[in-house]
Amino acid sequence: MAGSADPAFDEAPRSWRRAIWRGLRRRCPACGQGAVFASFLKIAERCPACGEELYHQRADDAPPYFTMMIVGHIVVPAMLVVERLWRPAVEIHMALWIPLTLILTFALMPSVKAAVVGLQWALRMHGFETGATTSPEGVE
Repeated sequence: MAGSADPAFDEAPRSWRRAIWRGLRRRCPACGQGAVFASFLKIAERCPACGEELYHQRADDAPPYFTMMIVGHIVVPAMLVVERLWRPAVEIHMALWIPLTLILTFALMPSVKAAVVGLQWALRMHGFETGATTSPEGVE
């Protein structure tokens, strides 16, 4: 954790599975208690519970890509099944699948982004390594 006085603790292995699970729940990858977001998709600078620095994460394009893959694997098969069984008009398809796609995308994006941040934390990527001396100035 950030600011730990025990260097041996800082170098202990981090469970990537636990970090991803905590991220999917939108919790801090280090403690699992504090919220990882300051707003909808803005990562908090620090965990409010344990103080772990989170501002230096670099999720970039991975969360939208993973979210598109997940939503696509849900919506496309469902769309094909509905078409095969009931053959509704194109307007019905549009009225059903466009809102469902948008709802799933916006619902899943924060959890997927937090899971990516959790994986970065577990693998000590992008400033999550032991003894990182970075500052939040100039970081968006």
